[in-house]
Parts: sequence; C-alpha cells; structure tokens
Amino acid sequence: MAQDFESTGTQITNSETTLLTANSDDAIIGLRLTNVTASSVTVDIYIDKGGAGTDRYVAKDLSIPPASSVELIQAGAKIVVQSGDVLYGLASAATSVDAWLSRVDTISE
Repeated sequence: MAQDFESTGTQITNSETTLLTANSDDAIIGLRLTNVTASSVTVDIYIDKGGAGTDRYVAKDLSIPPASSVELIQAGAKIVVQSGDVLYGLASAATSVDAWLSRVDTISE
C-alpha cells in the first residue's frame, strides 16, 4: 500500500502554536525550524500525548541564531504520534520562527 506523504508550513509565535494534531497513527519524518529575524531566538517543541496535558519535549530552550535553520528530525529518524497527540511550538519572540513539518499520514501495515 502506498504511503500518504504530507507537509505543512507554520509560523511559530510567542504563544503556544499547534504544528500538528494527529488524527491517526502518523510518523513525523522531518521538522525544520528557521529563525527569520535578525536576533537569536529560543524555541520549545513538545508533544501533548493524547491531548491530556502531559507535555513531552522534543526540544527545550533550543537557541537558533539569526537567519539560521535547525533540522530536528532528519536522516531517516522519525517520531511516531498517535490519534489525539498534538505537536506544539513556542518561540521566545513573536513571528520569529518558521516551521516546516513533513510526515507520513496514516501509517499502513
């Protein structure tokens, strides 16, 4: 069975920003964060497991230099999320970080 590859671009702000709400068993296969400002920023990326309010961090207080990018998931790595899991981002400054997320939707057997 063919896999359904999808991607989404989002701007992370200084308030909790939803990057993905899983509606099935999905695999995050890429996550690039880009600082689009002239100053360093920090960013948190975390998953709320099943929307239950229990946050698990993928990155915490990650510093991104001005006009630079960080690839959090790469080289065949993946993070599997299940239906109801929510991936969030939070930046130290408003309109400072662009995120590009690549995933496999509905992992097939």
